[in-house]
Amino acid sequence: MISNKEQPHLEVRSKNIINVDGLQFKDLNNDGKLDPYEDWRLSPKERAENLVSLMNIDEKVGMMLINTRGMGLSQKDKSNTSHNGVLDEGIVEKGESIFAITKVMGTTHTIEKMNLRHFILRDNWSPAQMAEWINAMNEVCEGTRLGIPCLIASNSRNENTEFIFGMNDAAGIFSTWPGTLGLAAAAKGDIKNGGDASLISQFAQIAHDEWDATGIRKGYMYMADTVTDPRWQRTYGTFGEDPEFIADAIGRIIDAFQGESIGKHSIAMTTKHFPGGGARENGFDPHYVEGKWNLYPTPGSLEKYHLPPFQAAVDHGTSSIMPYYSMPSIKKSVVQQFEGEDIPYEEVGFTFNHYFLNHILREKMGFKGYVNSDSGITSKMSWGVEELSEAERFAKAINAGTDIVADTNDIENLKIAITSGWISEKRIDQANVRLLTEMFALGLFDDRTYVSTEGAATTVSNPASWKAAYEAHKKSVTVLKNHNETLPLTAEKMAGKKVYVEVFHKNAERATSYTEKARKECQEFGQFTLTDNYEEADVAILFLNPQSGAYFNATPGLLELEICEDKTETALDGSSYQETTLLRMEHLKEITESLHNRGGKAIISVNVTLPWIVGNVEPLADALIAGYDTFYKAQFEVMAGNSRPVGVLPLTLPASEAVIAVDEDGNCVSRNDVAGYDKDKYMPEGLRYAYKDSDGNIYTLGHGLTYI
Repeated sequence: MISNKEQPHLEVRSKNIINVDGLQFKDLNNDGKLDPYEDWRLSPKERAENLVSLMNIDEKVGMMLINTRGMGLSQKDKSNTSHNGVLDEGIVEKGESIFAITKVMGTTHTIEKMNLRHFILRDNWSPAQMAEWINAMNEVCEGTRLGIPCLIASNSRNENTEFIFGMNDAAGIFSTWPGTLGLAAAAKGDIKNGGDASLISQFAQIAHDEWDATGIRKGYMYMADTVTDPRWQRTYGTFGEDPEFIADAIGRIIDAFQGESIGKHSIAMTTKHFPGGGARENGFDPHYVEGKWNLYPTPGSLEKYHLPPFQAAVDHGTSSIMPYYSMPSIKKSVVQQFEGEDIPYEEVGFTFNHYFLNHILREKMGFKGYVNSDSGITSKMSWGVEELSEAERFAKAINAGTDIVADTNDIENLKIAITSGWISEKRIDQANVRLLTEMFALGLFDDRTYVSTEGAATTVSNPASWKAAYEAHKKSVTVLKNHNETLPLTAEKMAGKKVYVEVFHKNAERATSYTEKARKECQEFGQFTLTDNYEEADVAILFLNPQSGAYFNATPGLLELEICEDKTETALDGSSYQETTLLRMEHLKEITESLHNRGGKAIISVNVTLPWIVGNVEPLADALIAGYDTFYKAQFEVMAGNSRPVGVLPLTLPASEAVIAVDEDGNCVSRNDVAGYDKDKYMPEGLRYAYKDSDGNIYTLGHGLTYI
């Protein structure tokens, strides 16, 4: 007997509710009777198996693709919208945008005719507007033949960062925390002080509540990759280089977002990028051909540094895993083992790699969820299978163990692969059951199809959440150097003294707008007397925001990690080119010289999004700080002594270009596959990997000074 307490509150917008055994169910296929997939008393897997048995081939194909979908609010031509402007019905021709790998149809057509049910949201409107959009999407879904709802996924939305496609598509609407490296810096600081990483759990629980209220139920996060190659551009989105800490953080995140198991209020996690993207070939990223290889030149490195965080993700029940684009290099690797077995390398991207996905991930590690490819694996980043047709690439990926292919609506080529007999019906059904089991467990077919727009706004505006985020910003601040106790800038020290504030960036316009913002926040902070003339200042607080490389294009040479301007570099083809990671370096020196000539102090804060080589700026600083997309105001608080410095480095900063030098054969002097704290084991005699400053501080994993 089922009690009334278990009856979910059901809402329908086009279908009917039927009564059976005194209980209510949605009649999603309009046949007037209760089908097993409509029966919320059955298990998610039972319901999924029944639904798959009712689906036609086109519905199964659509289920196995996830594509970016914009909101109507972002459509400039309002005649190309529906549902009072909420849904985008515009058509984007192939090649017109980064998302239009094939022709993109309007929302209603994509749901009704192409049968897609998984969508990535990258737009960043208000919580209520996002909730309204998700409701409208599901209203269209409900009206289809089987009434299958849709699942909305997103990359991280809770970190303070500049927009980077595919990683941080949205920021500032949900409670805004420091970058992922900043969360690691704060939590590792707590651990150093005798605590634990519960700050990560708190972050994830608050973020979970905001996502759940808004109706975004799938997170393409977080990165379980261990940073081993310092030039890897994705470093900023990781938890650093300590596999044990990353494993702990990933476990906490899955526990908070998903709960003990996937349920009606879970945010299902996609942990990425298996088996770890950190083992790069000299930093080049597999979004472009130069970065297609993962290197493992060090015996045992894959098992020691790269796989432990993914094992933690599996152990905590992550709903899905995203393999990396890259492929393992036979030529530049030694034999790696997992649990005593040699790993055979097939030189194809990991999403096409049957051994890694089936034997290691599923059989050895015990993964039970589904495999979600990274974006564009059949059209652009098809490493190792470039010679195959797009339909053949679909077949290769799905037969290797990939269940859903990301950022495409290419139903034609997937269907060709199936109708040509290259993928078995059994395998297609298996993928569909895995995908639908998650949707049933999330309650999307029952009482979680629609969400309250008011509830979304209320939850996200909770002051306690924003306060917790701000506390994490303060804790993330890492004091690297504090010569002659320059910090804290107490009221006593600062009596009668003036402070100059400026932000430096690679982009001149951003430098100007960020400087205005930092000065405004300093004014609001209210403990320093500001001047806009550094020549009359007693203290200068200088924020450096260096940038290097581009997400989708390789640099002509190696990625630059020095903080520099107009530096002459040598390209891989031997030609020369100029590189800048920070504008107005001479101006930076002028300010610090002016201060020092008058007995003043220079405090420099470097935004650590990559393991910068700080040799050009550390000697200029009386105090050097690392931030991680950390609020200016939070940094002022730590500088003033209002908050005790807690943060520590989540990764090692390299000593110089010499310790990451690459020879003419492409071999790096420090191992690409070994974490920074361990690189000295493999360095040539006389070379030490970590930066050592003028006070003797060594900028290795876990370094961070404190006061008060």
